[in-house]
Amino acid sequence: MVTGTRPGGRPADDTALEARLRDLAGSVPDPELPVLTLAELGVLRAVHLLGPGRVEVELTPTYTGCPAIEAMSADIERLLHEDGVPQVSVVTVLSPAWSTDDISAEGRRKLAEFGIAPPRPHASDGPVPLTLSVRCPNCGSTETELLSRFSSTACKALRRCVACREPFDHFKEL
Repeated sequence: MVTGTRPGGRPADDTALEARLRDLAGSVPDPELPVLTLAELGVLRAVHLLGPGRVEVELTPTYTGCPAIEAMSADIERLLHEDGVPQVSVVTVLSPAWSTDDISAEGRRKLAEFGIAPPRPHASDGPVPLTLSVRCPNCGSTETELLSRFSSTACKALRRCVACREPFDHFKEL
């Protein structure tokens, strides 16, 4: 059972428990992309101990109105309840907005391995890429064409590789 409290400072046990609960909540698979966890997708923002047996989890949806946020919340609540946390509240946090830059390197690797072209990272410092090409996750070619701006979910586009002719999803950059 969760016993941590915040008044007067944070005992070391609280910090360790919060980190463990964050890891547990972050291990929940994304309902639309089950190859990724919520931590890898970058939508899990924080886990806070509010008092004995009370935990608050902050999630940021990939876009405002994302229907998967309800399933994510329910899965987190169920998992933390099973771990002995009696009161779990999952809150949606819209600021700062989620960006495809929030996807971890491991998440990008898993997307490509699963056959979904990961989003291109935004250049923060340094040269701006001169190409807007999307690499085929099947053969690696950058000669791809857009078939549809939307695929199975609003955050993905449908593309086809000119080289191997295979269609694939591309996680759009935001």
